Amino acid sequence: MRSPGLEAIASRVELPVLRRLLSVMDGRHGSTRAGRGMEFLDMAEYKVGDDVTNIDWLASARTGRPVIKRFESTANVQMILVVDTGRSMGALAPSGETKEEVALAACEAMAWLSTVRGDRVGLVAGDSQRLRHLPARSGKAHAETLLRLIGEDIDLASPHSDVPRLLDRALAATRRRSLVVLVTDETQPPPSAENLVKRITVRHEMIVMSVADAAPTSFSEDTRVIDVDAGPLPDFILGDAELAEQAAAVEQARSRAVADMLERRGVTQVEVASVQGVARALVLALGRNARVR
Repeated sequence: MRSPGLEAIASRVELPVLRRLLSVMDGRHGSTRAGRGMEFLDMAEYKVGDDVTNIDWLASARTGRPVIKRFESTANVQMILVVDTGRSMGALAPSGETKEEVALAACEAMAWLSTVRGDRVGLVAGDSQRLRHLPARSGKAHAETLLRLIGEDIDLASPHSDVPRLLDRALAATRRRSLVVLVTDETQPPPSAENLVKRITVRHEMIVMSVADAAPTSFSEDTRVIDVDAGPLPDFILGDAELAEQAAAVEQARSRAVADMLERRGVTQVEVASVQGVARALVLALGRNARVR
């Protein structure tokens, strides 16, 4: 189970950098907090409440005041994949691949990152009519089962998406602090769901993997384009530069509204447009998030 290019990118990143990029996966969320762990963090002046067993007596003697060793606290967490399986996820991505293929690559990347750390992975998937919930478990076999079920559920004949419904179920079913990874299209979750997103981020870490849509007006005039909701598009729409510009502006405005809402709530957004681009987008987004935090 490997997302294309993920290992190749990871192999070119030095270990300390890779650890920072993946810190969101182990519950540290890019922060530096003291605690018992395997990795030495730094030296700091002793403060009331610190563990006295961490005092470095030699360093304290040199400085004339109590100094402690701090360690990065590490602990496994569970990840909940929240996957939109509505019919829009069966449409095309800008690469010409289906959004289902890109979404599966995104899920595979996150599941791989989680399983190599020994974390547990759970699933909440569905649309406006269907809902699938599998509790978090560890192991490669379990992760592969989740990926297979996601692939079975995404179809052009699926009901419409209902991302707020999925998020609400994930929030209700996940008591333990977790990493919630929402995989959907670039116009989800809707800004109207901001309060729900806020409730999730109070309790959990959240990442949104946004799969881009192919622009209908980007196809040639001799191509029959079928919108998953509206059906076949009229021929005059294709090749119309002015109409294409207007459609792009509307779509950009919708996507920008979602991105702004997620930014307000401190949610990391990873925008992906192809299977091959998943790993690179993930590394760049987590790296940017680590610097911001």
